[in-house]
Amino acid sequence: MIKQEKFEIVNRIKSLIVYLETNLENFPKKDLELKHKLNNEIYDLLKKCYLANNAVNNDRKSELQYELISMVKYIDFLVNLCYEKKIINHKKYLQIGEKLDNILKYIIGWIKYTHNAEQQSQNI
Repeated sequence: MIKQEKFEIVNRIKSLIVYLETNLENFPKKDLELKHKLNNEIYDLLKKCYLANNAVNNDRKSELQYELISMVKYIDFLVNLCYEKKIINHKKYLQIGEKLDNILKYIIGWIKYTHNAEQQSQNI
């Protein structure tokens, strides 16, 4: 069972990892490279999220947060390739897309929160 964290983005990324691990088992041999890229990107997304959360420097945190957005968009592209190659069905494609959209929304909210907190600290 996945340990719940206070950091909701991490919970959502972990949930996506578990979903993909259980639903993307039967990849054709010719597309295994795509599966590996997808897995690597999702684990890298989790790692970068931890790095951004622990960044002390606000500029570095902001940079990592924007990289997270790019990574989610790249993962979405890889998932779309899986769908176009008929590796995943329409239902799974929509479910994964919804999970990615939710992760993206949380990242954008986190960026806004970080930006507002930075502005408030400068006003003091």
